[in-house]
Amino acid sequence: MAGFVGAVGVDLKRLHETWMELFFPRQRGADDSVLGKWKPETTGGKLAYNGWAAVGALAVALVYPFALAGVVARYNAYRLDDLSSALGLVGTVLLVALLWGALSAAAWVRFTFTGFLAVVVAAGVATLSAGLALAFARVGGRVTTVVLAYPFATTAVFLPPVVAAFYSPALGELVFTESESLAIWFLDNVFAVGGINEYLRTEYDLTGVAYVLLWLGVSVPVGWVLGVLVTLANLVRPTE
Repeated sequence: MAGFVGAVGVDLKRLHETWMELFFPRQRGADDSVLGKWKPETTGGKLAYNGWAAVGALAVALVYPFALAGVVARYNAYRLDDLSSALGLVGTVLLVALLWGALSAAAWVRFTFTGFLAVVVAAGVATLSAGLALAFARVGGRVTTVVLAYPFATTAVFLPPVVAAFYSPALGELVFTESESLAIWFLDNVFAVGGINEYLRTEYDLTGVAYVLLWLGVSVPVGWVLGVLVTLANLVRPTE
């Protein structure tokens, strides 16, 4: 228990120092440096410093739970990254193709020919998305990884099951029910500004390809959220 409390204390200190360093020099990890942590000497500087520190304490309290979620997300992301590094780009793409190819084979047995073709196309897009996700991750740079690699990776996961749900009653009952609940939440919360939700309800129905577009639209921000959480985890608990 003491070790856990100590680790949390280190996390909070590091996160707060990162906040302070947005406007003040020599804050993060500067306690053990030769010059030490910078402190203001003027009255105005002290007021600004202490005020920013107080705001930072509140910000850290709000952000830290997300940082812990980011640690969990990073663990799983890095495990997948280690696997993809061992397999290489070609090996990873082949593995994804094999996994979604198995879904396509099941579609051949259970679905109509049209359903089979739809799943094959979705599996192909998912495989391409997985390859692009790995390629952008290998390019390097946190912005590229968060903005492009993570959304392509989540698209590779979401797309084939949603398409397969059109032709599988059991899978469709799960996917479409959750899709409707998700769409209602977005309309009532995200698109409630300026009457956008009323326009969408009037002009569009959640049928057919709209389900696919919904989940494609969800996969991109989900990828961004995962990327931001992992970035936050790297700030709080750097791996190097």
